[in-house]
Amino acid sequence: MPDFGHEARYAGPVAGVDEAGRGPLAGPVVAAAVILDRDHVPDGLNDSKQLSAKRRAALHAQLLECATVGIGVAGVEEIDRLNILWATMLAMERAVDALGIVPAMVLVDGNRCPKWRHSSVAVIGGDAISLSIAAASIVAKETRDAMMIAADRDYPGYGWASNKGYGAKVHLEGLRILGPTPLHRRSFAPVAQACLALSSSG
Repeated sequence: MPDFGHEARYAGPVAGVDEAGRGPLAGPVVAAAVILDRDHVPDGLNDSKQLSAKRRAALHAQLLECATVGIGVAGVEEIDRLNILWATMLAMERAVDALGIVPAMVLVDGNRCPKWRHSSVAVIGGDAISLSIAAASIVAKETRDAMMIAADRDYPGYGWASNKGYGAKVHLEGLRILGPTPLHRRSFAPVAQACLALSSSG
């Protein structure tokens, strides 16, 4: 289970950062930055992928009450212009900026950090070993999932309420029949192919 082992190496507030939505064909990439109050840590924090939807939602609500949270979003246009890696880095920068305080250290899930002014270290598999990063993984996923559920109401037929924009069968079928929406990432191959098919049929 995650603990404060990494955070304990640094003096001052330590932020954990993680993202959600690098792989989907549609929707933004969302990053979260979380500074935990070490005296008020919700029980059961873990990598969001290891939690049930119900447990993840409950922990998300608790984190919004007891932690300092920043959200950063990079939209579809930025993903297509910058590529998904650099759009993710941009979302992370925005998440830390949104904290409202400057952390002494930022722990970033993965193998690289954004090019920013903050002291930071990349932690591979950080959402499974650092409580702060685990908290960020929960906030990022819950925030992005809510965005895609709302988007499903605006653009029905792709199954986003359930697949959250990933390339599930119902999503690919919707893309083939209905074509791409403004929320589709045109730089991703299945969407580019759907655009090409649409222009060819027209």
